[in-house]
Formats: sequence, structure tokens, C-alpha cells
Amino acid sequence: MASTSQPLRGKRACKKIFWAVFPHACFILSLVIYAFLGALMFSHIEGNRKVNLSEEYRKFLQNLWYISRNLSDNMTENEEIFKDKIHALLNTAERDWFVNPKDIWTFFGSLFFCCTVFTTVGYGNTYPVTRIGKYLCMLYALFGIPLMFLVLTDMGDILATVLSKSYNEFKKLQSKILASKLCSGSTCNKEDELKSRAQSKVVINEPLTIMELLKIQPGVKRKPIKHRNAEIFEMLIAREKEHTKLARNRSIERWSSCPELDRGKTMSRVIENFDKIGKQLEKFDVPIVLMVLVIFVYISCAAAILPNWETRLDFQEAFYFCFITLTTIGFGDTQLEHPKFFLFFSLYIIIGMEIVFIAFKLGQDRLIGLYKKVISFCGEKKMPSKKIHPK
Repeated sequence: MASTSQPLRGKRACKKIFWAVFPHACFILSLVIYAFLGALMFSHIEGNRKVNLSEEYRKFLQNLWYISRNLSDNMTENEEIFKDKIHALLNTAERDWFVNPKDIWTFFGSLFFCCTVFTTVGYGNTYPVTRIGKYLCMLYALFGIPLMFLVLTDMGDILATVLSKSYNEFKKLQSKILASKLCSGSTCNKEDELKSRAQSKVVINEPLTIMELLKIQPGVKRKPIKHRNAEIFEMLIAREKEHTKLARNRSIERWSSCPELDRGKTMSRVIENFDKIGKQLEKFDVPIVLMVLVIFVYISCAAAILPNWETRLDFQEAFYFCFITLTTIGFGDTQLEHPKFFLFFSLYIIIGMEIVFIAFKLGQDRLIGLYKKVISFCGEKKMPSKKIHPK
């Protein structure tokens, strides 16, 4: 029986893990499929468009030829004038005159464009030109941006849980270190022994009655009434927990014997997982300074790696570019030479946007709390004090 029960437990554990991960994987997979479909769509529409050389292009070439023809042989005399004229002329030029659309709207180029659309970064260096492409871009953003925010909220819950647990563990460790420094070794050992004895008294393996609990605890009678009642209350809570555990184990055995009930319970748990999206972000509470430090370290790591393939960027420029990207500002003043490499960095962008999103949410909560304090303070100041008239 034991050999057959172990594989069943293993299968149940795998099922639980699968259905717990399923909502998160579903959102991420939907976003990836959406990005790939958008890349195929825009590469086909914008990449296959015909470039019609307009009248402006003919005038541009004519003016360029006119400036180059009127140059004198002595370049030192007309160098500044030549630079100003060429600079003004080049500002009127459009990129579509000199670039083949198929070179820009490759699959990876279109995928990079789709990522800038639904992440709301929008660098502006790649944009649709055709009327159909513009209409499809608006429709694509209309569904892509909510999907991206859903992924950010879902993954933000996981990150918020990890960060809050890490912060709480750090606080516990810090309090233990401070406690060990303050108290001496002998007194601390005695307190630990007393705590362990109290915990051993509370732990109950079998359900007992109140009279049985009182009989096996002779120390309860010798204590004052308040402490005695508190200890009895703790014992009753422990007994109730043990009852619930036994009931839960029996119900699990019933579900395993009846697969239809098990399937219904699994579906309800999956639906509950979908309903819990965003709940951890609402409970998240860590110092804002810690979140700023996490963002700084996170961006610094990418700023140290990015100049390895983007030779025009140093550490400071890469730090600025990553900050503008993760905050979804996206001026477009810094253009990448190798957007394909940056696509492999897309996981970094999504996690970084989640961290920034959590920091913004935390800052928003802090601001609301500050506004509440200011309003209540101003309200107390303006409240007229009641004067007591003597009779």
C-alpha cells in the first residue's frame, strides 16, 4: 500500500504545482503569441510597401547638387556656410528616401516594434507609414496594452511576495542579532527553554477533551487565573487546528478516490488563482528607499552589460537608456545598433518594468497617506475650539 500511495502523492503534487503555475504561464504565453502575431502582421504590411519618390525628394537632390556646385575651391572660406546649409538641408530629409522598408521591417525589427507598442515605450525610430499599418497599430495597442498590464500585475504579485518575504526575513534576522547582543547567554538559554516547553505543551497529536488537557497540564493550576485561561485558550486553538488538518486529509483522500470531485475542486482552485491577481501588490509594504536601491542596482547591472554590443553607448548613456525604457518614457533620442540583441533582453525589460511598477505603486500609497495626514492636520487646525461659558 505504501509503494502505491507514494506515486499517487507525487502525481497530486505535480498537479497542484501545474495548476498553481498555469495562470501565470497562460498570461506570459498569451503575450508572447500576441507579439509574434504582430511581428508577422507588420513585417508583411510595412515591409512590402512600395516607396514612391515624391516631389520633396527631387527638390532635396536639386538643392544638394546646387550647394555642392557653388562651392569654391578654397574650402576654408566657405566651410561654416557650407556646414550650415548642409545641416539645414539634411533636416528636411526623410528616412524613407534612403532606406529600403524590407531592411527595417524584418521579423525581428517588427517584433521590436510590437514590444515598444504594448509596453508603451514607443521610441519613435520605427513607426508605420501606410494607412492600414496605422489603423492596425491602434487596434494592436488597444488589446496589447491591457494584456501587458495584466502580465505586469500578475508577475508583480510574485515579485512583491518575494521582496516582502525577503524583507521580513531580514528584519527577523536583524532582531535576533540585536536580541543576542542585548541579553546574556544564560538568560537567553533559559528563555528559549521556557518557550520550547510552552510550545511542546501546546502541540497535540490526538484530539483531547478539555478535562484531559487540564489533567496532563499540572502547571496550569499553579498559575494565576489570567495566565491559566490564556494557556487553555491556546490549547483549544491547537486542538481545533489539528481537527481541521485531519478533516482536510480525509477530504483529499475522498477526492483521490473520486476523480470527478477532484477535478471540480481543481477547477475552483484555478479560478481562485485568477481572482487573486493583484492582491499581493495591495498588501506590499516595504521602505521606499529599499525599492529605489533595488531599481538602481537593477539598472546598473544592465548598463554594465549593454555597452558590450552597443559600442556607441558608455555606462552613463546605457543607464539613461535603461531608465527611459523601464519607466516607459521612450524619448527615442538613443537608437540601438543591434535591436536583435535587445530582444533577447526582453525578459529583463519585463521584470524591470514590474519592479518600477511596484515602486510607483508603493510611492502612490505613500503619497496618499501623506495627503491624508496633511488634510487631517489642516482640518484639526481649522476646527474652532469650543469655549466653556461660566454659569
